[in-house]
Amino acid sequence: MYTVKRRRWLPFSPWHLVLMPTALLFVLPLVHMVLTSFMTTREINRFPPTLVPSGLHLDGYRQLFAQSHILLWLGNTVLVSAVSVVSHLVLCSAAGYGFARLRFPGRGVAFVAIVATVMIPTQLLMIPTYLMFARLGIVDTLAAAFVPWLASAFGIFLMRQFFLSLPVELEEAARIDGCGSLRTFVSIVLPLARPALATLAVFTLLSSWNDLLWPLVAISDDHRYTLQVGLASFQGTRRTAWSQLMAGNVVATLPLVVAFLVAQRRFIATMTFSGLKG
Repeated sequence: MYTVKRRRWLPFSPWHLVLMPTALLFVLPLVHMVLTSFMTTREINRFPPTLVPSGLHLDGYRQLFAQSHILLWLGNTVLVSAVSVVSHLVLCSAAGYGFARLRFPGRGVAFVAIVATVMIPTQLLMIPTYLMFARLGIVDTLAAAFVPWLASAFGIFLMRQFFLSLPVELEEAARIDGCGSLRTFVSIVLPLARPALATLAVFTLLSSWNDLLWPLVAISDDHRYTLQVGLASFQGTRRTAWSQLMAGNVVATLPLVVAFLVAQRRFIATMTFSGLKG
């Protein structure tokens, strides 16, 4: 009866009345960023502030592409993020499966030690990591940006918990049919782990794409900057190039927005499925 009345008087779920204002609250900064990228420097510095540009001024974009290596930074970021995502999917899934299924001495202690590293502040590891990379000769290279993202304790924990939720009988049936451990993992387990793999890929992509602090420390050559480091260079001690900065933020955000719109249905289904058990 309640469902019939709701459909008669309200063509959507009442929760939408709460979710729509919340979504608009999150969208407003993005809209303001895009509008600001089309403003002139005078309009940006005007008081009271101007919310809507007087026209589609492209000075910020022209200066961005003419005075910076934005396309090179974008390519560097794509490379770093791609390597990070692929390595996370391979290494974290393999390690997670090992901790979930394989029996070896010290397995519990090793897993607890790996998960405990999540509590160590990143800033505390920067100096020893930098010294180690300097001895390896990869400081001021793109390798310095993606090597710390090859695997993570969070990724190993996520994949282990998902593998533990899978029934062992599937793997036992595969072994009875003659599959070895590696083939069972690749042909049986990984296809079932697509929701967890997609979730891990999304989190890794966002984290590596938006990483600023470590690349800022490890890379000094502006030709090897990632997007976030390059955009940070527009902010100086005395002056900030707001039009270029906002235009650069649009360029940095646009690939992620397009990727989400393309994979929106798959992403939502993945997040929904990964929250279910049984």
